[in-house]
Amino acid sequence: NIKTTVEIKAKSGEGGRLFGSITNKQIAEALKKEHGFKIDRRKIELDEPIKSLGHVNVPVKLYPDVQGTVKVHVTEQ
Repeated sequence: NIKTTVEIKAKSGEGGRLFGSITNKQIAEALKKEHGFKIDRRKIELDEPIKSLGHVNVPVKLYPDVQGTVKVHVTEQ
């Protein structure tokens, strides 16, 4: 099980709710920028966009039998 952390900054309002949301495309871009991993956004199995600050574990299907986890840390911009 491979585990990597990425940090994504976003604007938020009251109670840590984001203005907008974090998508699998943004996670893929952060993986490439922060770690040099080129992962197809369709392999990032995000059930629904992230809509609040904090940590979220997101499964990534690397190969048919290999799955990793990306820890997404959403912080205030």
